[in-house]
Amino acid sequence: MHEMGIAMEILRIVQDAIPADMIGARIRRINLKVGRMSAVVPESLRFCFTVAADKTNAAGAELAIEEIAVLLRCDDCTREWTVDAPDFVCPTCGRGEVKMLAGRELDIVSIEIAEEDGQDAHPE
Repeated sequence: MHEMGIAMEILRIVQDAIPADMIGARIRRINLKVGRMSAVVPESLRFCFTVAADKTNAAGAELAIEEIAVLLRCDDCTREWTVDAPDFVCPTCGRGEVKMLAGRELDIVSIEIAEEDGQDAHPE
């Protein structure tokens, strides 16, 4: 399950993003964008993140995942459309020369932390 490696890398990036002067800060929520063609199963990633974050400052943090649809553009007629199935033929001209504009992302959008005093802060 490659989601464990991804979860561990997300945890590392998030922990590195917390400013050094925020001693004791706990990660409350991590907001991600995950493309449907990224080969990441959101529920598996959430499970792996829960395991990886145990006994860290991210234990109990929510991993909020926004799934990004696959957006294609036809190289011939320039039509753009989204797909849910692996059908990469232009619905307008019937050609198969397409470019994927979105759907492979795996981005950390923002990190929400709660300082020790309970006030929320947003470093990213």
